[in-house]
Amino acid sequence: MTQPSISRLVGALFFLGFFAACSTDTPPESTDTAVRTAEPRPEIYAEFALTADLSQLTEGQREMIAKLIDASVIMDDLFWRQAYGDDYKAWLETLGVGPQRQFAELNYGPWDRLDDEAPFIEGVGPKPLGANFYPADMTREEFDAAYLPGKTGQYSLVRRNEAGELVLVPYHVAYREPLAEAAKLLHEAADLAVSAEFATYLKLRAQALISDDYQASDLYWMDVKDNEIDVVIGPIESYEDRLFGYRAAYESYVLVKDLDWSNRLSRYAAFLPELQDNLPVPDAYKQESPGMDSDLNAYDVIYYAGHSNAGSKTIAINLPNDEQVQLEKGTRRLQLKNAMQAKFDKILEPIADTLVDPSQREHVTFDAFFANTMFHEVAHGLGIKNTINGRGTVREALLDMASSMEEGKADILGFYMINELHDAGELGDVDLRDYYVTFMASIFRSIRFGASSAHGKANMVRFNYFAEHGAFVRDPETGTYRVDFERMKEAARGLSVLLLTLQGDGDHAGATELTNTRGVIGPQLQEDLDRLTRANIPVDIVFRQGAGELGLD
Repeated sequence: MTQPSISRLVGALFFLGFFAACSTDTPPESTDTAVRTAEPRPEIYAEFALTADLSQLTEGQREMIAKLIDASVIMDDLFWRQAYGDDYKAWLETLGVGPQRQFAELNYGPWDRLDDEAPFIEGVGPKPLGANFYPADMTREEFDAAYLPGKTGQYSLVRRNEAGELVLVPYHVAYREPLAEAAKLLHEAADLAVSAEFATYLKLRAQALISDDYQASDLYWMDVKDNEIDVVIGPIESYEDRLFGYRAAYESYVLVKDLDWSNRLSRYAAFLPELQDNLPVPDAYKQESPGMDSDLNAYDVIYYAGHSNAGSKTIAINLPNDEQVQLEKGTRRLQLKNAMQAKFDKILEPIADTLVDPSQREHVTFDAFFANTMFHEVAHGLGIKNTINGRGTVREALLDMASSMEEGKADILGFYMINELHDAGELGDVDLRDYYVTFMASIFRSIRFGASSAHGKANMVRFNYFAEHGAFVRDPETGTYRVDFERMKEAARGLSVLLLTLQGDGDHAGATELTNTRGVIGPQLQEDLDRLTRANIPVDIVFRQGAGELGLD
């Protein structure tokens, strides 16, 4: 089958008639003086206690968890510095007590992460696109022109020297003392570990924190299989760098494995090579082979810190991000079951009761939500990591568009996987309609994260693409949506081709055009989302967490 050209595909998406070009000579902080100031709204977050059954753990393992939480608190401090600045504690004190302070702590600064980073405190101005990774007065042109070997690296800050010139400061230098303390805590945790392999991983990760060399610990982590407790810690995701998408932000998760659910999931990673071969794109866009050491496990998460705790909370993890590790070993997919259940109960079900056609509401189920989320993470391993035309890795070529394109690809290929595995009889006795309707309801949930979120952009692109292709029908009288199952399947295939092609070509212009034309919320959708707000349906969750919640203090 002949594939349509990417220019024709993107051109066909221009029906909304909206294009917001970014000026390349403006600094990260907008010069627009008419900055909208929002109101603090901590009420959009539903509270949830992070707990788990620790009764099967030894006293040493319980002590180890406390050490890992202490190390995570340091990651939280470092993320505050990256997102806002080193003086964040003094600034928080100026807010006193009340909604402003509460909302600032939820957002790690005075900008609402679920409202396109709108400031909610008068006078603070727009959030710099580069957060605190770059000088506030630096232009894109200045950065591009500067001779700074390694300037696109993930683990350095860009600063000015006394002469005003741009220089790089490695994370392990800028944050030497707190990182040394975090490394010490990981070594102490390693001494308490039951699993010798996990103990070795903790020591390797400690060394990575103080050297900024994470590949060895990432590779080793892929082979650690026998640990009941796990931790994901360090500078990992680059979403916070909205200027270039280069710099990684500190975060941490402390996890307890759910052995029963993990055993149920483990077999799906074996299907990746066959699924890769069957992707609906020319061979050049699927020439890479997914790593076969990928695995799937379910966890109860007992602590979030830093980037993972800012704004919308992650409910599944696909790591490592290192392309070389992914090609050699694959990735690990960690499903955060308790956090996922909280979002389903407190958010997704109420959304379905409001926006899904009554005849299809029975098809919104937790099992389908869990599976859709799980296959999203598995689908990160599909497609291509290196462009087919010599433009380097997909991440390097797509820059600020890389994250939203990757999230969109994972969403739509996760849906593709469900259809493929169901047709092959690998999902068992399930109703495929559950996956479709739950997938549709989940789009409404993620769209509410806002345009500054990679996940939010990806969901808005998908919603608009689905709308044009008739994947769902909105009843104008009831304001509810009904899935057209066959057309949704066809639309998912078409969007898969588009996103995989954009990635494989490293087409930054095409990805930008797609996002600017499709990653927007139209008036009708906004009206429907406003109904969710008026119904007091939370947008996301906030945690009560720590040693006290776990009975460890």
